[in-house]
Formats: sequence, structure tokens, C-alpha cells
Amino acid sequence: MIYVGIDVAKDKHDCFITNSDGEVLFKAFTISNNLDGFSELYQKIRSVMDDVTKIKVGLEATGHYSYNLLEYLIDKGLPTYVINPLHTNLYRKSLSLRQTKTDKVDARTIASLLMSDVNLKSYSDTSYHNEELKSLTRYRFDKVKERAKLKTSISRLVCILFPELEKLVPQLHMASVYAMLSEFPGAKQVANAHLTRLTNLLSESSKGHYGKETAITFRDAARVSIGSNMPAKSLELKHTIKLIQELDSEIDEIENEIKIIMDKINSPILSIPGISYRMGAMIIAEIGDFSRFDSPDKILAYAGFSPSTYQSGQLDGAYAHMEKRGSRYLRYALYNATKYVCHWDPTFAAYLAKKRAEGKHYNVAISHAAKKLVRVIYHLEKTKQQYIKAA
Repeated sequence: MIYVGIDVAKDKHDCFITNSDGEVLFKAFTISNNLDGFSELYQKIRSVMDDVTKIKVGLEATGHYSYNLLEYLIDKGLPTYVINPLHTNLYRKSLSLRQTKTDKVDARTIASLLMSDVNLKSYSDTSYHNEELKSLTRYRFDKVKERAKLKTSISRLVCILFPELEKLVPQLHMASVYAMLSEFPGAKQVANAHLTRLTNLLSESSKGHYGKETAITFRDAARVSIGSNMPAKSLELKHTIKLIQELDSEIDEIENEIKIIMDKINSPILSIPGISYRMGAMIIAEIGDFSRFDSPDKILAYAGFSPSTYQSGQLDGAYAHMEKRGSRYLRYALYNATKYVCHWDPTFAAYLAKKRAEGKHYNVAISHAAKKLVRVIYHLEKTKQQYIKAA
């Protein structure tokens, strides 16, 4: 068996090749982070072994720096293992009290780790889908956050330009309201709008829900509005609406890609009432390989749902609180998914009601339900069974 250790960096990668007898086939060498460098590595690997089933290539999970090399190795059919840097670090410390760390030593350490750890799993289609899913769900998370900030700006601008409008509609963030404010960005503009044009605009954007009566209500309110006539703010309002609409389109595109991957994965997590593609994908992406966790409690700790208690000398913390460490994305997804599951599933609804009846604050009760949900998800993913809703 041939073992290849690679220490990944931005511009170059240090490599080390050995065999199962401990014989050094290629002592530490450096390749460039380009196609020529990748080809040099591949040729050296194949020069010592033709059978790809007898090759193990290992590299650390160093964020985006490893993506291109990883894809190249996978395309070449080489069994490749992505190793957690913490795992490498602990292994290095166990080898030497000197705790030496250089790139070339790291490459050798990774090769040695590949040789000694038979439980490592090679990068697979599942790993690829998981990386894609994580990139997409985190990208969506950032886009939604960006859109939320812009919606806050809309509320602020409407409060300046046409404050009465907010009481006339269920919410400001509707297609019909955005359509009207894009063309008439302020009380003065709405007051001077031609009634037929305003009626048609509202009717088209609301799919017939709003008509002439609503147009008259809006225009009458605009004519007695205390809203300021500020062209600069009106321009900002128009541009902010346009940015939100662009983000809506981008988020829809991201969600479509997420759905395609989730359909391929076919995870039983989606059989739980209340868990949509969006939250389900985020949970799956952030947890990754469930076999990494010995128990649901390990996942809870990873998400930062473990209670933290302050204790010093004779003083004990009166209240335990959530650690808020670990993956904030997983914590966010679990918290929000739990709220929906408690709404749609009778078993979880009853559990939440029980915790609330015990006098627990809503957020504390939800965190208890989240722990229950993680145990259910862990069982479903391990057994590949579908969730059975209580009658």
C-alpha cells in the first residue's frame, strides 16, 4: 500500500510518499498550486504504484485552499482522505514531545496517520454532496441576512416618506406594496398618481387581490399624509426595493440547487413534519457524516446546545445557560426547525407544552425540544428509517 501525505497551502503544497513497510519512496517535496504541480504529484504517485486501490492520499481540511487539488485527485480516481487538522495535530503530539510543526513534517505526519488509522473514510460522492450543500446553505444564510437588513431599511424609509401606509396593509414586504413604491416612492407621488394607473398596478402585482377600492384608500391616505417629500430618500427606497427583488431571485436559485442535492441524498430528515428542504439541508450539511458522532449528545455539543454552568469555589451558578459555542449555523437551523416541528407534529407539540407547563421560558422549552429532535434525527439517519407521525 502506498501512502501520500499532502500539507495544503495557498500557493504550494508539501508532499511525502511512503509505503506500508515505512520505506520513503519520495522524501518531502513541494509542488506548485497549479496544473503542472498537480501533474507532477500524480506522475510520482503512479511511478511507484499502478493499482489505484493500493493508494491512499491524505490532506487536511484547510478550507477553500484544498478544493482544487481534491477535485483533481478525485477525477484521477485516487482514494483521497480529507482529515480534520485537529486530528493531525493530536496525532503529531502523540508522536513527539517536541511538537515540531513544519509543512514538510506535516506532510509526513499525514502519511503516517493514513497508515495507522484504518477507520478513516475516503472522500466520496456523499462527501462531495455534503460540501456542496454546506456551501449553498451558508451562502443562502448570508443572502437572507442581507435581505433582512434591507427590509429594515424599507420600514425606516416608509416611516419617513409615507408613515400611514403601514397601517393600511398586512405588511410592507408584499409584491403589491413594492410595486407601488417602486413607481410612486412616497406619499406625494402616490397622492398625485392617476387612479387608473394605480389601480392597474396594484391589481397586477397582487394578482387581483387589490383593486380600485384599495387604490382609492392608498391615494386618500397619501393626500393627508405627514410624510416628508425627500427626493433622496425616495431614490433610496426605489433602489432598496430593487436590491431586495434581486436577492429574492438569487435566493430562489440557491434553494433550487439545494433541493436538487437533497433529492439525490434522499435523507429521512425530510419525513419529519415541519422540516423543509431549507432547514433540513442546513442540518445535514453542518452535521456531515453522522458516523463521526458516537451519540446525539456529541451533535448537541457540536451545535453548542450543551448547558454551561458557572462554578467557582463555594459558588455555584444558579442557572445553566447554553454554551453558544460550536457551529452557529447548525444551532440556528436546529432552533428554527424545532419551532416548526413543534407546530406541525403532535408529539413535539405536546412535549413543548409539557415543558412550558413546568414553568420554563419559551426559548428554554424550545432548546429541550431541540435536544429531543436531534435524538430523533440521529436515529433516522443511522437506521435510514422514515419518521412515523403519532396518530
